[in-house]
Amino acid sequence: MLWKRGLNKYRHHCATVIPLQKSPVMAAQLYLSDPTFKHGSIINRQKEMSMLFATNRTPTQSARSKKGRKISFSMQNTSVSQDMYFCQRNGVDDYIEIGNKAFFQALKDLDNNTQILFYIHGFNNTGERDIFPDTEELQGMFDEINLGLVHIIPLIWPCDDDSTPAFIDDYWDDQRASRASGGAFARMLGLFDNWRKQEAEQKDPCTRRMNVLAHSMGNRVFRNAISSWVKDDKCGGMPKLFRNVFMVAADVVNQTLERKEKGRYIPDSARNVVVYYANDDLTMPASKIANLKNMTVSRRLGMTGPESMSENKLDKNVYEVDCDDFNNSWGDKKGHTYFLRNNDKKISPVVYHMKDAIAGGRVVPATRSHLLKKP
Repeated sequence: MLWKRGLNKYRHHCATVIPLQKSPVMAAQLYLSDPTFKHGSIINRQKEMSMLFATNRTPTQSARSKKGRKISFSMQNTSVSQDMYFCQRNGVDDYIEIGNKAFFQALKDLDNNTQILFYIHGFNNTGERDIFPDTEELQGMFDEINLGLVHIIPLIWPCDDDSTPAFIDDYWDDQRASRASGGAFARMLGLFDNWRKQEAEQKDPCTRRMNVLAHSMGNRVFRNAISSWVKDDKCGGMPKLFRNVFMVAADVVNQTLERKEKGRYIPDSARNVVVYYANDDLTMPASKIANLKNMTVSRRLGMTGPESMSENKLDKNVYEVDCDDFNNSWGDKKGHTYFLRNNDKKISPVVYHMKDAIAGGRVVPATRSHLLKKP
């Protein structure tokens, strides 16, 4: 049983919690065994299922955390909370705050071989319009090619949802929010790490593998979270929390992973760090222009890959994958969301590549620089 066991005790104390529905993995198993199942139907049925998520958006209710309450978030309010709210989505705009203990317990109660993939979204993304549908789409793709391998959980930071003409202001609002979100996300990692350490002393400890997929400006959030972690940690180091960190179309400078740069601790946090980039990602030049406001002209990691792959500058567990061959045929027309399906609903080559790294723990092929071909 995937999520129910993790919240059974919690329900006794919180009568307002809506009973959990099947998780995508459990539901997919049932649907695949159904003789009426048709290819791709997992995606449509997932829309009816509950989903865990964590966020530092400021709720419309009291900022004080309270387990079992209905919780909501105004998309027009992009103020950054320094607290993380651990929640369950039961339907469109239907959220319950469940608290970190129930959240982590639900992760423990997944099938033994299921790994977690935390999804940190990009710029100008909001929950019901972008983040939750994209999470469902990602889960559907992974379930189609390796059922039960991953369970995807979105980590949500405050974004604007203004119109296209407001791009520059929107971009800078989101960039400030991504910078300010580092502390809250670092505290979430701290809670998780403490829980794992406590679990290690139990008879049935949680040894579940964790992975991160950060897209676009979400890479800035992740980088700032890791940096805040190390800054606030008395030991001054970064534990290896993750099996893989996937940096897709990363809106950060292309030197960020080098040993003297802001993202230098990211390679310490994972067994593998995989950078997916595309030279004709049309969002990257716009990002470059937007950063002129800060008197900064910089090449973006999501457009060029790392500035240098030399082991003198970059740890050898960092890989670069060139997606220029197909990025404009998948996801949006700008070639920026090429980890999602294309118009023919085909699975992204990026998902196949990530699947191999998650399943085997090694990047395939083992070469540090690789061109991913269009199928």
